[in-house]
Amino acid sequence: MAQTLDTPAARRDALRRMLLVREFENRVRDRFADNEIPGFVHLSQGQEAVAVGACTALTDDDYITSTHRAHGHSLAKGLEPDRLLAELYGKEAGYCGGRGGSMHVADLDNGMLGAQPIVGASVPLGTGAGITAQLTDADWVATVFCGDGSVAAGQVHEAINLAATWHLPVVFVVENNQYSEGMTFDEQHNVEDLAEMAAGYGIPGEIVDGQDVTAVYETVAAARERALAGDGPTFVEAKTYRYRGHFEGDEEPYRTREEVEEWEAERDPIDLYREELAAAGELTDDQFEAMRADVAETMDEAVEFARNADEPAPEDAYDDVFVEPAPEVEAFRERMRTDGGDGGDGR
Repeated sequence: MAQTLDTPAARRDALRRMLLVREFENRVRDRFADNEIPGFVHLSQGQEAVAVGACTALTDDDYITSTHRAHGHSLAKGLEPDRLLAELYGKEAGYCGGRGGSMHVADLDNGMLGAQPIVGASVPLGTGAGITAQLTDADWVATVFCGDGSVAAGQVHEAINLAATWHLPVVFVVENNQYSEGMTFDEQHNVEDLAEMAAGYGIPGEIVDGQDVTAVYETVAAARERALAGDGPTFVEAKTYRYRGHFEGDEEPYRTREEVEEWEAERDPIDLYREELAAAGELTDDQFEAMRADVAETMDEAVEFARNADEPAPEDAYDDVFVEPAPEVEAFRERMRTDGGDGGDGR
């Protein structure tokens, strides 16, 4: 059964999950700057209401696919912050044994089919999941997260067109954060709203305020019901904003600091929801501060867990490469175990 936002407790839980996403990425930002986290990271701060609102409308049996900006989607779908952070640290306890890092997190137990660092790659993956659901007469849907930049990719059109034509149980959630890497929206698209494109596929196109967790939840819940009823996919455009650069280290020459600060001050999704709950008499300042302290403690523990987790054995890099054992791979693995070599041919 899907979660709801129908009770004060459920609404406070949604606010806590948005805080968790924000604080998780605060820690990732800081630890990456300290060179504790290897690789590359892309943060979704400012977009928390989309991840939490959409995933609140889903059940444990539903699946999601995600982008290179996947931390919020993963936490909202139910992944634990300690194991997710361990994955970013490249540790054995991570969801992919430390092989995936920030941009390749997957956990089938929680319905997370995978983050896709290739722009738009989450869309055909989600359509494929929708085909599986339809062929097996399953009672679940696939929800695809992708960005506004990805909608210009050819594979995205192919996948949405196929899902529409075959009436697949898929919900496409396009997070329009207004910047495709370093390009403004109107530099890349010749429409005012991406949802206009849905008409070309013959499916509903919904526009939702991506800073409003309730609006996102209600829109995705309705799209999910439509998909389960056999009426096919819905294209949901969530208008939102990212606070950080495209990647950590991005100097952001394409926008001003004042623009970011204005969004943070006027349209922050956590502040907006906190104010809404407070106005309804469902959240006091003391309750909010206790919630924030609880999230901070959770993340303190997650950081220590990730820091102290075991490093994966080098030969484990060969795990999960092939379904059937491959003699050459097994030989490389054994060579690394016995002599600590590079596992290759020595050149």
